Amino acid sequence: MVRRMQRIVVYSLLITAAGIIGFQLFLNAVSAKGEGKLVYIIPVSETVERGMAAFLHRTTDEAIENGADQIIFELDTPGGRVDAAGAIGEIIQDLTVPNTAFITSRAYSAGSYIALNTDQIYMKPQATMGASGVINSDGTAADKKAQSAWISSMVAAAESNNRDPLYARAMADSKVDLPEYGAPKGEFLTLGPSQAKEVGYAEGIVNDRTELLNELGLSDAKIVETSPTLAENLARLLTNPVVIPILLSVASLGLVVELYSPGFGVPGIMGILSLVLFFYGHIVAGLAGYEAIVLLILGIGLIIAELFLPGGIAGIAGVVAIVASLMLSSADMGQMAMSIGIAVIVTIAGSLLMFKFFGLERGFFRHVILNESTSAEQGYLSSVTRLELIGLEGVALTPLRPSGTAIIDEERLDVVSEGGFIGAGEQVRVVKTEGARIVVRAVNTMNN
Repeated sequence: MVRRMQRIVVYSLLITAAGIIGFQLFLNAVSAKGEGKLVYIIPVSETVERGMAAFLHRTTDEAIENGADQIIFELDTPGGRVDAAGAIGEIIQDLTVPNTAFITSRAYSAGSYIALNTDQIYMKPQATMGASGVINSDGTAADKKAQSAWISSMVAAAESNNRDPLYARAMADSKVDLPEYGAPKGEFLTLGPSQAKEVGYAEGIVNDRTELLNELGLSDAKIVETSPTLAENLARLLTNPVVIPILLSVASLGLVVELYSPGFGVPGIMGILSLVLFFYGHIVAGLAGYEAIVLLILGIGLIIAELFLPGGIAGIAGVVAIVASLMLSSADMGQMAMSIGIAVIVTIAGSLLMFKFFGLERGFFRHVILNESTSAEQGYLSSVTRLELIGLEGVALTPLRPSGTAIIDEERLDVVSEGGFIGAGEQVRVVKTEGARIVVRAVNTMNN
């Protein structure tokens, strides 16, 4: 009986221990949900431009190489360039890693296009997305061709992730009539979180990143927060459509002023630095290649050569080469052409003001352009006026018709008659001298 009771106690203890161990394993499994996972957080903030595309290309490549299980794009952007949005859309579409757009405040225009390219969308309660009409840099509506292409891109982005394309079209096309969502005909659609969830444009509404990670089952995942490097931040600034014409204006005006200033100083340094910054930003952003740099150096060399070569061909070729290098560095030829035009106008106006009010001396050009003058006050005379010859007589060596040669006071001189013909051998008298011009008259005529 005792042994039986001992066995029961032992078995009970074993069963209890097994239960405790099993329960602990269950708790560990539950608490480890998402453990060992890797999540990359990539911010998409401020204006969308090509520098941002370079940043997203680098960070998504890094996430893939490190075996990320999820990429979260945190969006808060008013939009930006269409070409940059297209480049970012391609980056997201090519991802093999699950990805999510987390709209923390706003995703307008290019921002909404980026969000539509992701696998899923979550929004904060106060966030909005839409208002995606395409406009030009001056704030006017783009032409019909550009609008049609952008609308098609928005629709394709929605369809790529099985979202109803009607609402993407309404975001970019004001002709779509959706008054029930606050977008009657003539207005672009902007969706709040509840509306976005209702139409299938948002999977959920969360208050913060922690709630989002819980929704994704990644509450205990390792988080890697990315941020642009100094070079990428600089590239984003230098490729901004507002900054480009400023850089080109400073570069051209600085170099022109330097050419007309003595020595090498601040204007030249500013001009060269502006060019360096322009091409540096575009190279980091992936817009400019080495061919653009080669053309720039060739153009500068040809312009310098023009100072020593006749004809003007080298100078024209140099200007063409520099303009071509700028065009090759731009994703938008029209925008770059406008920037170059602004720089030319600023340079002409600035140069005229500098020359008028500051009286710039010729600097570099002083080596190749005559900058000195001679005057009688300094003792320089273009010719000597032979006043001492007036009244002297001589003999015409050649016929004067009216010019010729005569011997006067035993000196052979080029002379001109007062008007009439004087034959060789006739007596002449000097009646007037004007610089190198010696006027004579036949003596017999004077006697008559």
